[in-house]
Amino acid sequence: MSDLWRDRSPYSWSFRIGGGRRILDLPLVAWLTVIWILLWGTLSWANLVNGVIVAVSLCLAFPLPAVDLGLRLRPLGILRLAAYLLYDMFASSVAVTRQIFAKGPYRAAVVAVPLRVRSDLMLTATTVAVSNVPGGSVIEVRRSTATLFLHVLDADDPGEIERARRQVWRVEALVARAFGTVEDITRAARPVPEGNPSP
Repeated sequence: MSDLWRDRSPYSWSFRIGGGRRILDLPLVAWLTVIWILLWGTLSWANLVNGVIVAVSLCLAFPLPAVDLGLRLRPLGILRLAAYLLYDMFASSVAVTRQIFAKGPYRAAVVAVPLRVRSDLMLTATTVAVSNVPGGSVIEVRRSTATLFLHVLDADDPGEIERARRQVWRVEALVARAFGTVEDITRAARPVPEGNPSP
């Protein structure tokens, strides 16, 4: 069995045509179909079927190498992540609103949060999820150490800084359970990193 077959994405089909191997990547076919429908400007069964035919034809005529990005779609994990983010957005919005109308200036800080999962996909997905929550702006990502640098309000309270770190680690675990490989899920279940990394 060749490396191309063994390392392919779980959302791809690999088969031989003539003397060569062709990869049919389902996410790519879906994306090309969406582009086809957008180009025609009308969502209809004819455009959908034609889009799939054109997408499959392009994938077979111009084959790309099989690349496994490490993406796994886990419906239950996706629902848990979405529910947590919706709740967190609401709770964070209320907290930020209270701070706006409260007396006195708040001292902000930049907090380094080392992640347990090291893949680029998980790092990016965690960063996007954390940035979508009010009061949790990621200002820098250090890929070499898988560290997020988070802007935290009310840094006078040490408990608030620790809460911000724990929140990022919770999002990281939920993202891994929603989109990660088995290895990502295992790494995200490990104890959180000890110590206070410097920026």
